[in-house]
Amino acid sequence: MSTTVENSTDNAWRTFVQGKWNKEIDVRDFIQKNYTPYQGDAAFLSGPTSKTQKLWQALEENYLSIERQKRVFDVDTDTPADIDAFGPGYISEEDDVIVGLQTDTPLKRAMMPNGGWRMVETAIKEAGKEINPEVKEIFTRYRKTHNDAVFDIYTPRIRAARSSHIITGLPDAYGRGRIIGDYRRVALYGVDQLIAWKQEDKDKVADKPFSEHWARYREEHSEQIKALKKLKAMAASYGFDISGPAKNAKEAVQWTYFGYLAAVKSQDGAAMSIGRLSAFFDCYFERDFAEGTLDEQGAQEIIDALVVKLRIVRFLRTEAYDQIFSGDPYWATWSDAGFGEDGRTLVTKTSFRLLQTLINLGPAPEPNITIFWSPRLPEGYKEFCAKISIETSSVQYEADDQIRRQWGDDAAIACCVSPMRVGKQMQFFGARVNAAKTLLYAINGGRDEVTGKQVVPGYEGIVGDGPLDFNDVWERYEKMLDWVVGTYVEALNIIHYCHDRYAYECLEMALHDSDIVRTMGCGIAGLSIVADSLSAIKYAKVTPVRDETGLVVDYHTEGDFPCYGNDDDRVDDIAATIVHTVMAKIKEIKLYRDAIPTQSVLTITSNVVYGKATGAFPSGHEAGTPFAPGANPENGMDSHGMLASMLSVGKLDYHDALDGISLTNTIVPSSLGRTKEEQIQNLVGIMDAGFIPQNSSC
Repeated sequence: MSTTVENSTDNAWRTFVQGKWNKEIDVRDFIQKNYTPYQGDAAFLSGPTSKTQKLWQALEENYLSIERQKRVFDVDTDTPADIDAFGPGYISEEDDVIVGLQTDTPLKRAMMPNGGWRMVETAIKEAGKEINPEVKEIFTRYRKTHNDAVFDIYTPRIRAARSSHIITGLPDAYGRGRIIGDYRRVALYGVDQLIAWKQEDKDKVADKPFSEHWARYREEHSEQIKALKKLKAMAASYGFDISGPAKNAKEAVQWTYFGYLAAVKSQDGAAMSIGRLSAFFDCYFERDFAEGTLDEQGAQEIIDALVVKLRIVRFLRTEAYDQIFSGDPYWATWSDAGFGEDGRTLVTKTSFRLLQTLINLGPAPEPNITIFWSPRLPEGYKEFCAKISIETSSVQYEADDQIRRQWGDDAAIACCVSPMRVGKQMQFFGARVNAAKTLLYAINGGRDEVTGKQVVPGYEGIVGDGPLDFNDVWERYEKMLDWVVGTYVEALNIIHYCHDRYAYECLEMALHDSDIVRTMGCGIAGLSIVADSLSAIKYAKVTPVRDETGLVVDYHTEGDFPCYGNDDDRVDDIAATIVHTVMAKIKEIKLYRDAIPTQSVLTITSNVVYGKATGAFPSGHEAGTPFAPGANPENGMDSHGMLASMLSVGKLDYHDALDGISLTNTIVPSSLGRTKEEQIQNLVGIMDAGFIPQNSSC
């Protein structure tokens, strides 16, 4: 993209340092040339304005309190969702700082049937609403959905693996998510220029010979252009002309939010992250401060108003979906802090303002505030992060050094731990395989330890009643992983082929470069259980316990064995080998659209559901009980403290899990010290010590 933006932007871009960004799309270049790093403390911050307090009170009294009683406040059963499907909606008369709702009423959920009608119908009925028969007829008779297409293609072995829960959480009936539109582009360039650039890219291939790639490229660009036009119309319904760039900080935040709002109006992805915004917004705030048109109270009010809107994003989900994800999360993840490649911190005053919303509005899981941590961050900011974590338990931390080294300094987190370059990269989200259950399949020759069914054909189980041999079990485990991983990746290829055809994220992709990097985000569950169980087989004496059919349903373990999470190389090396082995097998398989394979060790919420479908283990893990989340040690198995568990997780090779590694820790504030100051300093010290170079996230 090389078309120079017209001079009409001169007023919007006044005083900004120019560069590559004002000749082509390069938001990172704009930020690097115009942001102001902040090395100070939180003393400058402002509390909530009376308008903010009244807005939040109205939201609580009229909507949130009712939703908590009913689970679902309301559903529009007549209007399939789209960017411009609903007229403007407001929370109250005070709702005039940052405006825009998903539908025409706060918390009212919209149908998104393109992903699949079955889930929509179930969710509507569970919410106590009636199905509109005309809408049902459209999406069951006239309009094929993503879910229909997936199950038309699924093979018998995929269906068997799905039914037995050895592969769980596949995005075959809901939006895949994990795509971060560069919503900042709406504010920096305006929609008209974005449309012009997309049209230019589309026309660049107009004279090339026909191919499937050529046809898809032009069709997708057409859909992106249509989505941008709908975005413009949606903003106009609220009285805003976003055809050109934002001219001040309030417009920059509003324009950016309109971009995100269009995404959540049209897609119900499993994670709808908003990206990396603070340094971008701060460029506008600092300019307005310099021009005397904004003060700190006004700046905080704008950020508070945006966060209010992010907290009330809602999707129409089934109760079963909520059980998988332990609630109704949408992961509007906002990534912040870290360092630029030039060594300057990316902490700005707006980084503080974002954390301050947890004080002004109270704690909340959304947006999922994610701090790119480094021991080199400014001390005042580290202490404020620790203070907010202690007081609200609402902040997530990622290892900045690892992410920046792999993905650059304009990366953001999609969902919980998945990093990607904003606007230049997207992910084909893949849920995860049950790596723990796979071990039990290896021992039982492909029979399910819960149902007794022969799920995987052609494998022989271990015979005899003697102790298990580590080398024999490991060899069988590797062979079973071949089947499980192959089935898993085949399912992912099918899902994303169908998703692109029937539920394409045209608005989110309109806010990406035309040529992007695609990754396939695979994942594993039950790492600590496998590691501990293999450790028990290797270092203790494990004897299988069979039922009357010969199925191994339990284990008798005698002797001690090292457990993962205690900084013990004997078992930590087993865990690292498991992650490496699964990743190596994924890399051997051709992926849809030549995606780059990545892997996560992540089950922050779904670990309970995985455990329910899985039997007992040599480690002592009982049948039907929850897995430890992500890369966490098993509950009660880590006896050497939090730092030791962080060091064990840190031994997992990040290159084997570029989609992220999750460690969830719970600390009682009083255990950090007697005074608030001691608690803050000790928490900072723990994070500094834990975020050593090999760590990916925590």
